[in-house]
Amino acid sequence: MYALNEPDTARGFHLSLTTRSGIHKRQTILIVDDEPNLRNLVHATIDSPVYQVIEACDGEEAWTLIKERKPALVLLDLNLPRRTGLDVLKAIRADPELRGTQVMVLTSSDQQSDIDAGILAGADYYLTKPFSPADLVARVSEAIGQRVPSW
Repeated sequence: MYALNEPDTARGFHLSLTTRSGIHKRQTILIVDDEPNLRNLVHATIDSPVYQVIEACDGEEAWTLIKERKPALVLLDLNLPRRTGLDVLKAIRADPELRGTQVMVLTSSDQQSDIDAGILAGADYYLTKPFSPADLVARVSEAIGQRVPSW
């Protein structure tokens, strides 16, 4: 359930998830890309009082953060150092504790074979770079709304 919180003096009122215990929880989004400029662009595009945005620069760091933080949404590049995006995606889908995690592949490859591989591995969305900021924001909102709460 979403509830109106106390006013944030810098931004006005904002929404967040209210759990059964009454604790307000911001939804965590993990951006995984080895390109710092792209991580910064995506972060700035989706930044909101409703989301807590965290970042990883490679597949190993991403997997560590996913296991520790259990993000609602992972924005995942496929071409990553240390562990590929497809490997990370398959690991997410194989872990029962991460069943509610939405995954959006955000990559430069628009080849049908790569799209098929991402979808078959369990991606909920597949968005190619360059992307429309408005489309990214809409897809992120849609993905967060579809998350199965873990509580």
